[in-house]
Amino acid sequence: MERLQRDGGLKGTDIANFAGVSKATVSRWASGLKAPHPKTQLVLSDLAYVVMRLNEYYSEEEVRTWLYARHPQLNGERAIDLIHDGRSEAVVAILDRLDADAYL
Repeated sequence: MERLQRDGGLKGTDIANFAGVSKATVSRWASGLKAPHPKTQLVLSDLAYVVMRLNEYYSEEEVRTWLYARHPQLNGERAIDLIHDGRSEAVVAILDRLDADAYL
């Protein structure tokens, strides 16, 4: 959780909304008192991977904005929604093009 907040500029509320849990649950995850459900762990892992990749190019505030913005390359959808829905491949494809300097 700390890395998502530090590198992605995400707040506890962002993570709670993304995972469909309360902010208190996110706090318990962060403190180690509770662990996310395995399916939630998978989507959080995908989110962490995307945040790590974006952090190579952008500040934490810009990463958060990028995740929540509607992207033409994603048919107007938001990256955060695609990741939540288990469709991270489309987001990763954009990051791969970013790495290849195809567009910024």
